[in-house]
Order: sequence, then C-alpha cells, then structure tokens
Amino acid sequence: MPPDPGAPGPPRPARSVVERLLSVLGAFDHRNPALSLSGIARRAGLPLTTTHRLVTALTEWGALERDARGEYHIGLRLWEIAALAPRGVPLREAALPYLEDLYEATHENVQLAVCDGREVVYIERLSGHSAVGVRSQVGSRWPLHATGVGLVLLAHSDPEFQREVCEAPLAAFTPYTMTDPAVLRRALAEVRATGAAVSDRQITDDALSVAAPVRGPRGDVVAAVSVVVPVAGARPHALIPAVRIAGHGISRALGRRPPSGPR
Repeated sequence: MPPDPGAPGPPRPARSVVERLLSVLGAFDHRNPALSLSGIARRAGLPLTTTHRLVTALTEWGALERDARGEYHIGLRLWEIAALAPRGVPLREAALPYLEDLYEATHENVQLAVCDGREVVYIERLSGHSAVGVRSQVGSRWPLHATGVGLVLLAHSDPEFQREVCEAPLAAFTPYTMTDPAVLRRALAEVRATGAAVSDRQITDDALSVAAPVRGPRGDVVAAVSVVVPVAGARPHALIPAVRIAGHGISRALGRRPPSGPR
C-alpha cells in the first residue's frame, strides 16, 4: 500500500549534547551579538530549561559572558582558542604591515579574507573616516561570487568546487550582482588570467573592490586582499598593481618564494 500522505513522518533523532552546545553558540552572529536566555533558546530551537543548563555550563567555562542587563555575549575564552587558528591571528599578523602600506597608498577600505565553504570570512579590515561605507566587518561572511576577495578565492579553487558554486543558486544583492553562471565562469577565467578581480557594485551600488590572491609556501591561494573604493570616479585598473603588490608581500611573509625560472 502507498504511504498515507497525512501520516506523521519518522521522529527526528534527538540532538546530541555537542549538537545542542553548538546550536547555543551558533545563536550568536553579527546581527545578534547579545542575547537573552529566551532569545538563545528561540534561535537555538531548544527548550528554555535545556538552554539554561547549557548556557550556565558555557558561562562557567568562559565561552559565554553575562552582562549587567542579564544578556549573554561570546566570551574571551573562545577568542583565545580562535586565536590559535592558523588562518586567524598568524595570517593577520603576517599581513598587517602590507595591509597598512596598501591603506596608506589609497586611504580606502583594505580587507583580508579567507574561504570557508561557499563563503568568504573577513579576518582583517582597515578603514579611514572618509572611506566609502562597506557592509563587511571582521568576522562577517559573504557569498564567494559577490565579492572581489571571493572571486579570487573561487577562481583558484578546485574546478569541481567551482562547478558546484556556479550551479547553485547565486544570491543577488544589487542589480549588478553576478547571478548568471556563464557570466560568473567568464569572470573567474579573467581573474586567473589577470591575477586580480574587480567586483563592481555587487554588494552595494556605491562601491567596487579590487582583489588579489595571497599564496602560501607551496603556492596555493590561502587568502585574498582587497581595496574597496567609491564607484564614482573609480579607476579599478589603476589600483590593481598596488593590490597585487600587497598580495605578493603577504605571500612572501608567509614563506612563499617565486618559482625559479630558466636562467
């Protein structure tokens, strides 16, 4: 007999303690940096009593902190552990002198990002008072196809991964965001050919970014550096040399040596 369409489906397996702990931590993001106990329970999808028990344990360990208003924040203990990530503080420290040089040359927003899944994660940003406003900040995530740093990282990723990204739905943030897979593939080919990416008004309609790769000791692209400028009066191709120099400098700081050619 065919299954009854009105019958309830199989029960969902209970989440493990680890999954519930991670859901509590995952309730926090850039839009929700501070949450009440009930807010955590709602966003984590957990009963209030379970949330209270987990939040108490995480607070005692230092993963969460409770302020005077009774709201919870991510604690310093997690920051200490996150600082051990090789793509975090060590990469930022190696890159910072070159990011500062790029900022002094442009006085615009300068950013450093790495790839995490199908998104970029910004791990450093320098910005001046008069620089164009940007929606990215340290720790924020954006889809690979919609940012200059993301185009660089995607262009130098595994071909199968590129295919998966191009065939998945591509979110649009402005009328200029690339949502056509064929257009995106051509853009990635151009990034590989020129060694730089220009992302024109893909996130906001008043800014564009120019990005270049950062390579590790073995030559693989481990990060991307970019400068974001106002679209009005922008000369992106004039910025490419400065951004590429910053990328080469960070690469050397990470131990990258240019391949030896024929004498």
